[in-house]
Amino acid sequence: MPEIGPEVTPEGDELPVAPPDAEVVVDAVANSARPRRRVAPFVALALAVVLAGLFLVLSGAKSKRAESAATPLMGQPAPPAVGDLGDGRPYDLARRKGSWVVLNFFDPECGPCVQEHPELLAFSTDTSAVAKGVELTTIVNSQVPEQVAGFFADNGGSWPIVYDGDGSISDAFGVAQVPETWIVDPDGIVQYRAIGPVTDQQLLGALTALRAREGQ
Repeated sequence: MPEIGPEVTPEGDELPVAPPDAEVVVDAVANSARPRRRVAPFVALALAVVLAGLFLVLSGAKSKRAESAATPLMGQPAPPAVGDLGDGRPYDLARRKGSWVVLNFFDPECGPCVQEHPELLAFSTDTSAVAKGVELTTIVNSQVPEQVAGFFADNGGSWPIVYDGDGSISDAFGVAQVPETWIVDPDGIVQYRAIGPVTDQQLLGALTALRAREGQ
């Protein structure tokens, strides 16, 4: 390929070559000296923000699972709960002051109640609860005490069973559908309500939190 030389006039005189644009030179030098933007730190920061948000969402979900269900009775004296223990002895919640009372509303024909029962068995035998003055009590308004007694005989459970024949206890606590579980503190104040099946760990966690709040 022939070498391209400077432009010349018809007379053979070389034309002067224009110097490069000074601004173009400056921009080229500046661009070559300008450091490249680092993308990695911004990606890491965005990822950290996303992970932090996810952690807050999961923490919020966990705290909500541990919260008590709403009730106008929260922080108020527990309503009267008087029933029959099935052997001729009466039961009166007002006489259980001094203990943490866990009331579980139950029906042997309720599927979720039956599924929940092993968790209550585990809770009833947990020494960390039993040794600290916690009383588990079942409230039933079944009209067939023999059916309830048969269920406990077949599936275990030796805690008190209170027969709420006229439904007055359920009405007083506002229980429309079983299972529900309530915690009443040693002063007879309602402190916790769980709608639906509970677990051993859920009850232990609620009691631990309540004791810590009360300084016990």
